[in-house]
Amino acid sequence: MPPWGPVNRTKLIRGLHALGFEGPFPGRRHMVMQRGDLTITIPNPHEGDISVGLLARILRQANVSREEWEVV
Repeated sequence: MPPWGPVNRTKLIRGLHALGFEGPFPGRRHMVMQRGDLTITIPNPHEGDISVGLLARILRQANVSREEWEVV
């Protein structure tokens, strides 16, 4: 995965796949990805990168540490 910093949606999805998540699947307002019983929400496609703050919240929701993310 790229070093800690802003990422585009495609790289986020690829990184989550590498960590064992499946999807994305349609949710209510946003897409979701799943790993076992854990379901996380990912941002809809938009122009620009996903900020570091939002990336941190997504990874916290996914129970993924910064170190795990950078190794993938």
